[in-house]
Amino acid sequence: MSQPLDLAALQAHAAPTFKDAWQARLERWYAHPGLYRWSLGNPLTRWLTRRRTRQLFDLMAGFVHSQVLLGCVRLDLFRALHQAPASLTDLARRTGLAPAVLQRLLLSAVALGLLERRSQGRFGLGPLGVPLAQHEGIAQMIEHNHLLYQDMQDPVQFLNNAWSGGMAEYWPYAHEKPAVVMPVEQVDKFTRYSQLMAASQGFVVQEILSSYFFDEHRCVLDVGAGKGRFVSELAAHAPHLQFKMFDLPPVLALARESLQAKGLTERVSLHPGSFLDDPLPEGADLITLVRVAHDHPDAVVRQILQKAHAALPVGGVLLLAEPMAQPDEEAGQPEASVDAYFHFYLLAMGAGRLRTPQELQTMMQVAGFTHVELVPNAMPIHARILVGRKSQCLPLESSNDVNLH
Repeated sequence: MSQPLDLAALQAHAAPTFKDAWQARLERWYAHPGLYRWSLGNPLTRWLTRRRTRQLFDLMAGFVHSQVLLGCVRLDLFRALHQAPASLTDLARRTGLAPAVLQRLLLSAVALGLLERRSQGRFGLGPLGVPLAQHEGIAQMIEHNHLLYQDMQDPVQFLNNAWSGGMAEYWPYAHEKPAVVMPVEQVDKFTRYSQLMAASQGFVVQEILSSYFFDEHRCVLDVGAGKGRFVSELAAHAPHLQFKMFDLPPVLALARESLQAKGLTERVSLHPGSFLDDPLPEGADLITLVRVAHDHPDAVVRQILQKAHAALPVGGVLLLAEPMAQPDEEAGQPEASVDAYFHFYLLAMGAGRLRTPQELQTMMQVAGFTHVELVPNAMPIHARILVGRKSQCLPLESSNDVNLH
């Protein structure tokens, strides 16, 4: 009986490509003891050496930068300075901190572009501070990220036991199967994270509304709908649409109050259930998955996509929107640094992972969707958007039929 091929061993013994050889040569060149001194002395290369040194220093100092940001949020400095610039003395009185201590935070925030120096020794908002004063969801995510930083205090220990920290406790659905009847403390968790999801979803919603045309649709089923932030804004954006919301029962109980307050109860029907156990409701010609897939492992995502395909009529559309990983060929680009955050956030959260658009496209095709394409949008850092259509074609029998890479 023949032995299965060891692909890793074959790759390890394969002849190096030209790219491999070039990268190895660059690595030896960068490691040369005299390169640093030579590059600083050469006007043509000095800028590159300075940039690389700055990038490395920023990586080392990144935790301090995040804590400066968190400190400003917790002291409510952005909203206070949005009302009017203030002096060190005024801010020390407001925060209760010693001026000599608070000054370190303010000057660090100035260095990071969060604050600016103003006339008469006052401080005001910098370019990066203005959004933090205007969008509550950003501040809530900054505060929430403190759980991630606590989990990652010892990164190696975290990697050895990734699902036992504060992030995993905060997002129980990402690694535990939620019960139909929950104790009070579990309901409180769903309330807490549903509120965070609603507050932090604004930028993703705007990317979808500004990039996709909803004119051809009549009814939208939002899977994993939460408190209904996306449905509420889409309802105002496209008054002709009817809606269905599918999520766990305690989550939709929270959504009902929000929908009633906004006068949307006649346009929205609620369908409690779990996409792990229940079929998706039929009757919609557009199904949306907004920041859902990356919370779950591949097997669950395939199940959701198959159920979405089954629930749609022929010609119906699936829209999937969430942060997605940069392709390998774009690694090292400035935008790709966002991937590092999401890789670890999703690892701390549970069993989900960040996927490239190509991986998600393939998973949608395996589920039976055709004409799967990436919709261009202005700010991919918030989310990228994939759409696919249900046609008469039968779904592929398994993911082995398509090369995931």
